[in-house]
Amino acid sequence: MPNPKRRHSQQRSAKRRTHYKAKAHTLTTDATTGEVHLRHRAYVSEGKLIYKGKVVAEKAPSNA
Repeated sequence: MPNPKRRHSQQRSAKRRTHYKAKAHTLTTDATTGEVHLRHRAYVSEGKLIYKGKVVAEKAPSNA
C-alpha cells in the first residue's frame, strides 16, 4: 500500500478538515402534544414514549 514519502504539513491537513462542520439539529413541534422534539426520533411526553404521533410504550407502574 502506498505511503507518503514526506510528512504532510499542518496547513494541508487543516485545509482538508475545513469541510467538517457541526450542524444544528432539526427540531419539530408535534401536532398532537405540541411538544418540541428531534425529527425522526421517539420522545417522552407525560410518561409515554411517542413516535409519529402515536403512543409506542407507556411507563409501567412501579410496585414500591
